[in-house]
Amino acid sequence: MSAAGLRVEVFDAMPSVGRKFLLAGRGGLNLTHSEAPDVFLSRYGARRGEIGDWLAEFDPQQLRAWARDLGIETFVGSSGRVFPKEMKAAPLLRAWLHRLRAAGVVFHARHRWCGWTEDGRALRFATPAGDLQVGADATVLALGGGSWARLGSDGAWVPLLLARDVAVQPLRPANCGFDVGWSAHLRQRFAGKPVKTVRAAFVAADGARIERDGEFLVTAQGVEGSLIYALSAQLRDCIEATGSATLLIDLTPGRDLRHLTNDLALPRGRDSLANHLRRRAGIDGVKAALLHEFAAAADLADPARLAALIKALPLRLVAPRPLDEAISSAGGIDFVALDQNQMLRTLPGVFCAGEMLDWEAPTGGYLLTACFASGRAAGRGALRWLAAGNPALGR
Repeated sequence: MSAAGLRVEVFDAMPSVGRKFLLAGRGGLNLTHSEAPDVFLSRYGARRGEIGDWLAEFDPQQLRAWARDLGIETFVGSSGRVFPKEMKAAPLLRAWLHRLRAAGVVFHARHRWCGWTEDGRALRFATPAGDLQVGADATVLALGGGSWARLGSDGAWVPLLLARDVAVQPLRPANCGFDVGWSAHLRQRFAGKPVKTVRAAFVAADGARIERDGEFLVTAQGVEGSLIYALSAQLRDCIEATGSATLLIDLTPGRDLRHLTNDLALPRGRDSLANHLRRRAGIDGVKAALLHEFAAAADLADPARLAALIKALPLRLVAPRPLDEAISSAGGIDFVALDQNQMLRTLPGVFCAGEMLDWEAPTGGYLLTACFASGRAAGRGALRWLAAGNPALGR
């Protein structure tokens, strides 16, 4: 917008900008993904149509080109995910801010948005120096969802927009962990241990069977990690509908049930059950602990029942972890509240972008890509609206 000759000011509640962006870079900054466009778009589920419009104007390749123009080269990892070559967020953020400041964009830190003045003519901010009122010809809100409140995404904007008759869906955790209800033994001995090379299966509400390979982490409360996050939306929805969700864990995905049963039926001799499981099935450590957590004595004594459990261990999830622990959030401003320019229908001149809108996506670069694309769409929408009659462009 500054390139169009507009005066642009950015207000951030935090002491510095981009704090959640920097957190995203702690693991390397997964900017986007290299998979085919149709597969990429499918990751957005029910909102693929709306997000497809954003991506038609700013897709993963354009995002990489934008980063390259800032001096940040990217590469495609073995999983297809795209990262900066330096595997850091800070250099990209610094280059981005330098360009914006050079273009005249002014940043205001420690300015928490508190809604509008009573007559709706100005924005209200709480600052260290006291309350502040700021007039604006157009406003782009990019306030985040409800996760990671300490970085600014606290969902405090929800009641402010509800009071202005904006349709907002409740914020819910996405890409989150889940509570299980472990025994004291498993919680004390194995919290923090990764469970590697497994396959998870889940039957969704529509009857579709979803399977994913990967690994997850046992926590004191339950489970989290990449494999869990990949299924978290369906698991969360199932828990909301029925009170729980059962994830079937195959502890030995490389072995078929028949051969595993035959191996477990071989005589143990003087071997303990622990040694027998380790030698015949490759089960030990945290995997053995999970097996004992859910198996009855009769299951452990019967090779067929034991093998069946190893191939489909029922992990019952009872609740998602709190919203503030989630990587991202679902819910937010309903798309029916927006026009084709991403302007709020009830608040002319106010545009919205990013995670505060009602969409979600798995980790893997999809979140950041859509946030960037939606921000661009909202900015261009604001430019079109201003050009259609607001005097700002003539100043």
